[in-house]
Order: sequence, then C-alpha cells, then structure tokens
Amino acid sequence: MLFTTAAFICVFLPVTLIGFFAIARFSHARAALWLFVASVFFYGYWMPVFTLLLLASITGNFWVGTRIASLANADDDRKRAQATRWMVFGVAANLTLLGYFKYANFFVDNFNAAVGSSWDIGRVILPIGISFFTFTQIAFLADAWRKGVREYRFVHYGLFVSYFPHLIAGPVLHHAQMMPQFRDAATYRFNSGNFSAGLAIFALGIFKKVVLADGISPYADAIFKAADLGMSPDFAGAWLGALAYTLQLYFDFSGYSDMAIGLSWMLNVRLPFNFNSPYRAINISDFWRRWHMSLSQFLRDYLYIGLGGNRKGVVRRYANLMVTMVLGGLWHGAGWSFVIWGTLHGLYLGINHGFRALCGPGLCARFDRSRLFGASSWLLTMLAVILAWVVFRAETLRGAGRILERMVHPANTGHVHTLLWNAGLSLSVGGLWCVVLGAMACLMPNTNAIGEHLLRRCQSRSGATAYALLIAGASSAAVAFLLLMNITRDSVSAFIYFNF
Repeated sequence: MLFTTAAFICVFLPVTLIGFFAIARFSHARAALWLFVASVFFYGYWMPVFTLLLLASITGNFWVGTRIASLANADDDRKRAQATRWMVFGVAANLTLLGYFKYANFFVDNFNAAVGSSWDIGRVILPIGISFFTFTQIAFLADAWRKGVREYRFVHYGLFVSYFPHLIAGPVLHHAQMMPQFRDAATYRFNSGNFSAGLAIFALGIFKKVVLADGISPYADAIFKAADLGMSPDFAGAWLGALAYTLQLYFDFSGYSDMAIGLSWMLNVRLPFNFNSPYRAINISDFWRRWHMSLSQFLRDYLYIGLGGNRKGVVRRYANLMVTMVLGGLWHGAGWSFVIWGTLHGLYLGINHGFRALCGPGLCARFDRSRLFGASSWLLTMLAVILAWVVFRAETLRGAGRILERMVHPANTGHVHTLLWNAGLSLSVGGLWCVVLGAMACLMPNTNAIGEHLLRRCQSRSGATAYALLIAGASSAAVAFLLLMNITRDSVSAFIYFNF
C-alpha cells in the first residue's frame, strides 16, 4: 500500500488513527496490538503471501533476542559464551533469509555464466521491505548481546519491527529508540500539536514525491532507458539524465522519509531523521553523515566498527572502509552495478581520509575556513556523487558506460533530442527542472528544520490550538489536492527504495 494512494489516505490511515486512540482510552496494550495488526495488514495488502514470512521473522528474532539478553547479563562465562553463539546463529539466520530472497538469482545467474551451466532455481520474488526489517532485527540481536534487553513484550517488539511508517523503506530503527515510546502513556493520548505538525510534514513529503520526484523522473527515464537499449545521448542529454536522476532519487526517498516521520508524529511517535540536506555536503564523509543517515549509522556501528574500524592500523582502516561500502552497495540490490557503486564510494571515502591525513589537522583547519576551498570541495563532492548515481541507476553496465562516456566527452553527437522528443519532453524544460530542484535541495531549509519549527509552534502555550487547527486545515487541503493529482494520472509510481 503506497502512502500516496486513496486507499491509504482515505481508508487505512483514518481507520488506524481513530482505532488506535479510541482503544487507547481503555487499554494501552490493546491499542499497541491494534497498531501491530494494522501494520501487518499494511504489509500484507501489497504481498499477502509474505505476511507469514514477516511474522515468522519477528517471532524467531524475538525469541532468540530475549534468549541472548538473559544469557548475556549473567555472571557465568559459560552463559555469556552461549549468548555469543545465539547471537551468531540469529545474525546468520537473518542473513541467510535475506541472501536467499535477494541474492539467490544473482549468484545462480553469475555461476551459470561463469561455468556455462544451466542451473535453474526459478525466479525468487523479493519481499518488499525485507532489507529494512532484517537489518532492524540484526541490530536488535547485536544490542541484546552488547547491552541486554529491558523490554520483553512481544506485541511491542512486533510493533517495533512492523511499524507501518518505516516498514517498507526505513529508516532502519533501533530497539532503544522505539520501545520506550511504546511504554510511554503519552503516546496513547491524542495530541493536536503532534497531529497537525505531522500532517504538515506528511503533506510536504507527498509534494516532494508527487510533484518534484515524479515531475522530473521522465527526463531520467528517457535517457537511461535509451542508453540501456544501446543508444547514446549527446553531452547535454547525458548530463540532463544524470542530474534528473540525482534529484529524482533525493526527492523520492526524502519524500518517503518525511511522510514516515509525519505519520509517526500523528501517532505521537518520533522516528529518527534520515536526511539532512545531503547535497550540501562539502566532502564525501559529510555526504554519508547526511544521506540515508540510519543506514549509514548501521553500517558504521555494526559493520565498519565490527571489522575493527580504525583501531588496527592505516591499511586495515582503508580495507574496512572499502568492505563496508561494497557491502552497503550490495545491500541496495543484487547486481554488479550496485557493487561498483559501493566500490566507488569506498574509493571516495579512502581518498578523502587519505587527503586529510596528508594535510594534517592544522592545514585541514585552514582549508575548512576557506570559502574557496569549501566551494571547490562541494563541487568535487557533487560531481563524484552524480557520477556514481549513473552506475546506480542504469539497468546495464553498458548503459551506464554510454552515459558516463558522453558526460566526459563534449562532442555534440547523439540521440538526445530524438529521445526527448519521442517522450514528449524538452531539453530546456528538463534543464529548468534541474536548476529549480537543485536550488531547492541545496538552498532551502530542509524538512527537519521546518518540522521542528512547526512542532514547537503547535505545542507552544500561546495560541497553540488555533495555530494547530490552521496548519491541520491547510495541510489537509494540500494532501487532498495532491492525492487528486496523483490518482488522475495514468499510473501511480512506487517509491524507488521499494526495490531495495
């Protein structure tokens, strides 16, 4: 079920909200159960066949996690060793499940190509959201082993994993972020300030998706599809396709994240922010602190640091960076393009760290104070990110190669005008889209700041109720208009990260 459809906005969301707060007046436990059941229904609406897979994963990880916590907190070394074995078993089981559904076909196809065999296991269908709910539960098992678990209610754990705003495309959540909120009595009381601010952020997220991301997507699709089919764009067309996808991906995924945060605020639950103006980053490390923040933190805490981080020498540090980013790329999808994308970002991070190590803290501090260096660093970072996005987006490596070749070769030959004309598009209009959306991504206040400001105003003592009503009314009108715009289109586009 998509957040941008009438089924979600007009039926599922109001029924879920009304039911949650109505039941909460009599029982918090039953209200949590209601939200858990609604979240499972939300998942099953799209792929009913995989509902049992989700429930089995939740049940198995809850049992293993509580087992780990009970053993890890013991004074007995033997029991702590048992906890470690349970943790390894739980993580391995999760990765095996993820590996089968996400990578089985990829490995079989590559094995057949390498040895010339015809081994066939059939087409394995990828369950939506499996990467997110698997990583969420791996983090739970690791935290249970390191810190123990204080929350043993199955309904709260099930809700933590299946919570519908984050279930399909994140953010990746931690047990400690969510469980205290499900225990808090304030979560179960309707709050007009939270509701109004959440509705406003939800409306901004729909605007990002329906107007901005879907508005510029035809330009990216026209160029990349043609390149994958064997046609080469000219210099202008290659850059138009690359920039269009760079902006489409940002507004599509950040729009989803905004909607998830807004929906949670309506339910008095705070999700972590997932974006912090990543296209303002002044170096690649800064980019990864701003882009898909929950995944970046997961990879850092549970993979990079687990591999040794920077504690085992310079060579090992760069090797750990590369392994982390390659696996982070492979997490996005079963394809060599994702491996290459992750490798590129591993190289970027290695070069950035190496440059700063060579300069030393004194010279780096001088560079950081220089506006010229900052502007140059930002431009270089964006060029690196855009080039990597081309590999990320293209369906074939040859298609990516055609676009990258034209981006660095300004010869005015190719099929761009024909490609855009056949799709009913204009190069100048596409360029204007890129300029406007680029300015919005780099210069305007981000949704995090807007949301926090609205939340403070809606919860302030002076005129809070009137302000909250005004925001709720304006946001409701905006959501209705955007919904009408979306359902009158020929088709409703899914979010890009649903594929990952």
